[in-house]
Amino acid sequence: MKIKFWGVRGSIPTPGKKTIRYGGNTPCLEVRPDDETLLILDAGTGISSFGDYLMESNQPVRAHVLLTHTHWDHIQGLPFFHPANQEGNEFTIIGSNHNSVPLQKIISDQMRSMYFPLQFEELKAKINFQVLEEETITIGATTIETRYVNHPGYTLGFRITHGGKSLVYISDNEPFSKEQSDSSLNKVEKPVVDLFKQVGGNPNSRIVDFARDADILIHDSMFTPSEYKQKEFWGHSDYRFALDIAVQARANTLILFHHGPHHTDEDVDTIVENCRKELENKPYKPDCIAAAEGLEISL
Repeated sequence: MKIKFWGVRGSIPTPGKKTIRYGGNTPCLEVRPDDETLLILDAGTGISSFGDYLMESNQPVRAHVLLTHTHWDHIQGLPFFHPANQEGNEFTIIGSNHNSVPLQKIISDQMRSMYFPLQFEELKAKINFQVLEEETITIGATTIETRYVNHPGYTLGFRITHGGKSLVYISDNEPFSKEQSDSSLNKVEKPVVDLFKQVGGNPNSRIVDFARDADILIHDSMFTPSEYKQKEFWGHSDYRFALDIAVQARANTLILFHHGPHHTDEDVDTIVENCRKELENKPYKPDCIAAAEGLEISL
């Protein structure tokens, strides 16, 4: 299984001199199991460059696009994904509905004429939709498990297993506490809140169990601990929480992801250094790196 990062930033694209090394595009990953399957994780602005790369082959493109959720930073690249407007290509967009709004409507609405000159219905590729909740599906020889995480909008984590290797992708997730007031949880859908509350002991064990023994865990690390104190209930983690999940799950490698838009390359360097220092005192020591555009990993 080969993995390549095309977008690693959270919330809003951040081009500029201060984000050159890690990149300023919002989330998008290319995942290629050892068969003809192509998986695309999220469709942030990084999918635009990936689409240009795919077009260079002049070959038909068939892929499954797995959306963790439909916040702007995870779907805003779709209108600029050129292979979707090419006859002979086929894509299956996989994700969750949002309450009474179907996934297809959510995606197509961002291309309505008041937002974009080309409407979704005008795209030339064949585009299918598949709605998921918490379940397990198979694409080719690859197994994909889903789990709701603590973030508004019926947000999914994905566990992708192929050839005995596993990748866990949790782009947006916040620590869950049973002591939180109901008002602080009102942005997260009640069925998801109930799933966390039903867990005996630490409710975050839902996430730990999902990531158990993963070869790679990609996890939200948008904030520093001090930033998180000011932005609690925004739906994101600080890097210490991501590190704790990786240690408890005994993941082989933690990749810090969804970098804060205000974090410079030097800021991300410092976060990685801090994580590695904290690992010196942990009972289990996964490798720890930060996601960067262009980073390629083979499992």
